[in-house]
Amino acid sequence: MTPIELHTYQTPNGHKASIMLEETGLPYSVHVVDIDKGRQHEPEFLRLNPNNKIPVIVDPDRHRTVFETGAILFYLAERSGALRPRDADEALTTLQWTLFQAAHLGPMLGQLWHFKVFARERLPYAIERYENEATRLLAILDHELARRPYLVGAQYGIADIMTWPWINALSKLGRSLAHTPHLKRWHAAIAARPAVRRGIAIPHIAAD
Repeated sequence: MTPIELHTYQTPNGHKASIMLEETGLPYSVHVVDIDKGRQHEPEFLRLNPNNKIPVIVDPDRHRTVFETGAILFYLAERSGALRPRDADEALTTLQWTLFQAAHLGPMLGQLWHFKVFARERLPYAIERYENEATRLLAILDHELARRPYLVGAQYGIADIMTWPWINALSKLGRSLAHTPHLKRWHAAIAARPAVRRGIAIPHIAAD
């Protein structure tokens, strides 16, 4: 099998794809897209993803280019036969929590990150809004994880990989999991997986 090309950077979204590749065991090569230098806006990358976002995978053997992390994770599960939902019920629940991350958790934490870390002007209203929304979403996850080990049930899968990197990034926003013990347990269990530890080290960004 020709290695899958992973175009990525050190972000929660980038880590979804690298963790999934490590979990599936598919061969892959890493292509660093330095978003701090605006490389995602260059024509070569825009040919891969017109939305100028990482990650993107290219599967040379199937002549397929895939962007959007949810689509990437489902594609890699099908490609490898690993971590696929076991039946229609599980497939629907997996899709549900994958879209929950894509539509709610990721965007809200991303906005909090922007206003709290990157914005030139500190806007208390915006920070409060996204802090409150983050708290609400984390409570939802904690409530669900009180009832089962992983987001879809007893088995670790796509929905967990989709969600974990953003939860892992909370400490950089000054947030802890002290008030969400079930989410904290889930985070620790996934953090201990060797493939996850390898995945979050990708890509290695050399210091200038």
